[in-house]
Amino acid sequence: MKITVVGLGKIGLPLAVQYATSGHEVIGADTNPAVVELVNAGTEPFPGEFELAEKLADVISRDLLIATTDTTAAVAQSDVVVVVVPLFVGNDGLPDFGWMDSATESIGAGLRAGTFVVYETTLPVGTTRTRFGPKLAELSGLTPGADFDLAFSPERVLTGRVFADLRRYPKLVGGVTDQSAKRAVEFYEQVLQFDERPDLDRPNGVWDLGSAEAAEFAKLAETTYRDVNIGLANQFARFGAKHDIDVLAVIEASNSQPYSHIHRPGIAVGGHCIPVYPRLYLFNDPDATVVRAAREANAAMPEYSVGLLDGLIGDLTGLRVAVLGAAYRGGVKETAFSGVFSTVDALTSRRAIALVHDPMYTDEELERLGFTPYHLGEPIDAAVLQADHVEYRSLASNDLTGIRAFVDGRTIVDPANFADVAFRTIGR
Repeated sequence: MKITVVGLGKIGLPLAVQYATSGHEVIGADTNPAVVELVNAGTEPFPGEFELAEKLADVISRDLLIATTDTTAAVAQSDVVVVVVPLFVGNDGLPDFGWMDSATESIGAGLRAGTFVVYETTLPVGTTRTRFGPKLAELSGLTPGADFDLAFSPERVLTGRVFADLRRYPKLVGGVTDQSAKRAVEFYEQVLQFDERPDLDRPNGVWDLGSAEAAEFAKLAETTYRDVNIGLANQFARFGAKHDIDVLAVIEASNSQPYSHIHRPGIAVGGHCIPVYPRLYLFNDPDATVVRAAREANAAMPEYSVGLLDGLIGDLTGLRVAVLGAAYRGGVKETAFSGVFSTVDALTSRRAIALVHDPMYTDEELERLGFTPYHLGEPIDAAVLQADHVEYRSLASNDLTGIRAFVDGRTIVDPANFADVAFRTIGR
């Protein structure tokens, strides 16, 4: 097959490399000329994706992958088009289809009969059939499900471990017609390889969910579940704090039987998925009060965490407070919806001097994000741990000169290392 992958970001590029590694000829299309240039040189545009550098260099050297800024021309010569372009959600909670619409227009201009088009970007339920199908039809003069096949298949991977997750999790698909679904199954069976999963009730592999809408819903359901579960854990943590109960011990005890799967509380829920996709679900189902309440509960945790610090040390006015971790989670150099922003805002509103440290970011990078950099060993009054970087697990009071109070928002620091410091952990 000749495959075009539209969007060479942190998911799209590994997908393109995966397809090429499976022996197919792949064109990667992206609007960023710098990304295209780096890919064609066999250089990963972003660091941190396990095995990507080696795999990319290999497929480029074997002429199995080439990148271009001309999406329309790439589509015109392809059998399959996989769309992995970002979809944003505004502050009003509404999806911004701008980039997706633009990509779809470029695809439609080059679309020819017999092509299979599959969207992998997480979408509100119904978007593949009712928004992008008609756009492709209008631009190409072709009918989806008749002249070309159209399906949805959610990406289910995390940055940093994309290749492993592609093998680990079933590939969910749904077509606008039965024929489109069949084409989706055939395609993914040729480009993906799967690990044995004896824990599943059916063999690991490509799972047809019966419709594009079901496949769209599945991604929203699995991510929204996590947000709701974390929101519940955070509510438990706040209740436990009021009654001097170790909620982490309660959660461990509850999860010792097979019907309880309570997640862990924490300072923030960040990243491209969990804070965003529940809002896409709410776009479809605005009366989902449970989902809305969980999103609000999680969004309030940075303010709550700074409130814990306030309770430990008193008035924060003029105090130097370090926020440890700009990234939204440990080991990933990415600040999408990171709790660092709300944590700094909460400190600033209390007239504290907010500083930020992150082992993955340079001072210049932190400054471009609007932060004042902090360096371990510099004098500090207090600290809030926001990201669970492995480098923070061994932190001790002598790393934070003069510290009087510490809030561990991720439950990774040993309180014994802060014996002479007022110390709090969310949930304990």
